[in-house]
Formats: sequence, structure tokens, C-alpha cells
Amino acid sequence: MGNTFGNLFRLTTFGESHGPAIGAVVDGCPARLKLVEADIQAQLARRRPGQSGLTSPRNEKDQVRILSGVEQGVTLGSPIALSIENSDTRPGDYDKLADIPRPSHADYTYKMKYGILASSGGGRASARETAARVAGGTIAETFLRHHFGVEIVAWVSSVGAVEATDLTGRHIQRHDVDLNEVRCPDAQAADMMTASIRMAADEGDSLGGMVTCVCRNLPAGWGEPVFDKLPAVLAHAMMSIPASRGFEIGAGFRAARMRGSEHNDVFVKKGRHLGTATNRSGGVQGAISNGEPVVFRVAFKPVATIKMPQETVTYDGKPVVLQLDKGRHDPCILPRAVPVVESMAALVLADMALLAGAYGQSR
Repeated sequence: MGNTFGNLFRLTTFGESHGPAIGAVVDGCPARLKLVEADIQAQLARRRPGQSGLTSPRNEKDQVRILSGVEQGVTLGSPIALSIENSDTRPGDYDKLADIPRPSHADYTYKMKYGILASSGGGRASARETAARVAGGTIAETFLRHHFGVEIVAWVSSVGAVEATDLTGRHIQRHDVDLNEVRCPDAQAADMMTASIRMAADEGDSLGGMVTCVCRNLPAGWGEPVFDKLPAVLAHAMMSIPASRGFEIGAGFRAARMRGSEHNDVFVKKGRHLGTATNRSGGVQGAISNGEPVVFRVAFKPVATIKMPQETVTYDGKPVVLQLDKGRHDPCILPRAVPVVESMAALVLADMALLAGAYGQSR
């Protein structure tokens, strides 16, 4: 049940962190969409480990294979199966952890739920699973871009105590985001973020932060009433990403300190349609898209795997000092979380488009 996301445009992911492969099945993608492996590969390259000195040194190429649902570069309308080989596994790095639940990891809770654990790397709880999300989400994004011109761009807006300038009002593109390895378009803040991450890594520690995402060119009318509101489903998607700890849309938690006269977005005429003079609502009103850019932020906690010694206990309660001298993990997940946030947003919006009946109107 928990391995599938979406209603009409559905993604199911499979595989463990150090198993032979991970992958995804996308069901509900419309037929006749142009799609080749290279379309997926570009976004996977932005998520893969080993891409810079700020990320995990695990060297996975993340080469995707399309196994079904596509012929001669065109989708058939049938399920699209995707496979990504795990080529740089080191299950032996986790041998000494068999009797120790790692602090703030899923080891203890997964064992309590299932009575068994994957032998290494966190299994399904590992951030490795997000490669499958990116593969499937890129198909959703291709659909959105081709039929509606929707653009989805995310970037790192804070790391630790370092915050970037608010860039949501600017027309940031992915090439602006990728100009530096921390994926922050504010060059001055990016330098400070990079220094903070390197310092934490040198100390055997980790850092969290925020990712901001803007979704442009949505028509008004996407989103369902009551329980499937657009921000509610976006929150579901973003809070399902490993290490996520918070979600806000538009003015977010700042709205709690505003008056209605400060927060309200008044309507103005924009071309042939109405729009709003400001966008404190984040592109949604009554939880349905209003035609303005959808703007949201996702908070990520510090990575749980650190090299500093930690006093903890074994499963049978014996005190032990845990020091993870093996294993390859990110000192900060934010740079690689950017394409994951974009892909999960694409899955939500593709599903909303189909639920709204917008696909038939776009052809």
C-alpha cells in the first residue's frame, strides 16, 4: 500500500538500498508521449551520489532502463517499468550494526513493524529509493511540460543557519540552480553554505536546511475539494521524502503572524484572465490552483548518519558507543534533494491534471 503514490497517474517504487536494483512502475501515463531514456537520465544525474565533494562518495551511475510501456520513443499508455542497477554496494559496511539500532534511523521502527530488517543500508527507508521517484517523476514532468508548458524549478534556499535571498519572484531556471554544487542560485549564500557543509563533514557531523520550489504555468482549477486539496497532496508528497520535516506553501507559517489585510491577494486583470497582485497564497485559493505560480518550501533535517561517536544501546538494551567509521553518506542531503522535490511535485501535478480532465482539453 505505502509503496504507491497517486490516483490516475500512479508511481510504485521497488528495491532496497544495497539490493541488485531499484526501480519504478508508472501507470496511467497517457499514450503518444515522446519519451526516451535520455529524458530521464538528465534528472537522475542531478540526484545521483558521487557527483561532487558535498555528496556521498558512493559512485552509482544511476543508468535507467525502460523495460516496458514505450516503443520507438513513444509511450503506449500501458505501465512503464523502469530499472536502475545498484552497482556500488558495500553491504559489509553494515555488519557490526546488526545488533544496534542507529540513532534517528528507521532500523528500530522497521524491525518493530515487520520483525525483520534489510541486511544493509536502511532498505526501503534509505534515500537511495528516491532515485526511483526521480525516474518516475521525470515522466510526469515530461507530460506536464509537453501538454501544458508547466515548469518546475527547485533550489536550496537555506543550509543550517545560512539563508539565501528570496528568489521566488525571479524567473529562476535550472541552469541557474546548477551553477554551483550546492544548488543555490544566490552565489554569495552558496559560498557560505558550501563552507558550512564542508566544516560539518570535517567534524563528522551533518546539516539540514530548506528547498524552495516554484511550479509555473499551471492553469486555474487544478486540485480536488476537501481531502485532496492541492497543498494537502503536495504536503503528502513532500513529507514522504526521506529526512523531510516540514512543508509550507505561499507565506506559510509567516501567515500566522499577519492580518488578513496583509495576507490577502487582491485580484487584478492579467491579459484575458484574472490574476492576483501578490502571491502570498502560493498559487492556491480554496486549495485549488488560481493560475499564479505555486510556491512552496520543504524543510529537511540533518542526515542521521554521522561519524561522531554516539552513546546508545543495542536492541537488548546494553549500552554501547556507536561510531560509524564505514558507510558513505551525505553530510547534507539538500543539494541532491532538489530533483527529488521537483519530481514529487511533478507526480502531484500530473495526477491533478488528469483528475481535472485537463489532458483531454490540452490535445
